[in-house]
This record gives sequence, C-alpha cells and structure tokens, in this order.
Amino acid sequence: TSADSAGAPTPKRGSKQQRKGLFARLALFLRQMVAELRKVIWPTRKELITYTWVVLVFVVVMAGLIALFDLGMARVVFAIFGE
Repeated sequence: TSADSAGAPTPKRGSKQQRKGLFARLALFLRQMVAELRKVIWPTRKELITYTWVVLVFVVVMAGLIALFDLGMARVVFAIFGE
C-alpha cells in the first residue's frame, strides 16, 4: 500500500461522493452523444438515394419470395388435406 492512501477510506459504490445528479448525468450523456455524432461520416445525397433504392428493391424482392413461398405452401396443404 502507498503512504498517501493508507488511512483514507475508498468511497462505496452508489455513495453520495461518487454519484452524480440526474441532470449532471444527462448533460454528460448529451455531450458524449454529440461528440460521437460529429465523428460519423454521413453519406452524400447520391449515396443516400442509392442506398434507399437498394433497400426498397431488396424489400420488394423478399416480399415477393415470401408471397410465392406462402402460395406454394398453401397449395401443398390444400392438396394434402383438401379444401
């Protein structure tokens, strides 16, 4: 042990000395959030439009595949159990 901290008690978790108020914690969170958002590399307008189209096409294709699978399974069930 070192001489300067031999007699000093360590603050317990959740004690008043260590714990900050609600507004102080909220302000810290907001400052950290703004700092992280400044690091983000935002897409250009052209990239954003491209990414949007890619997502929309993917969603339409997947919806079509699921619809075809659903229709096929419905026919199989009706063929097995009748209408």
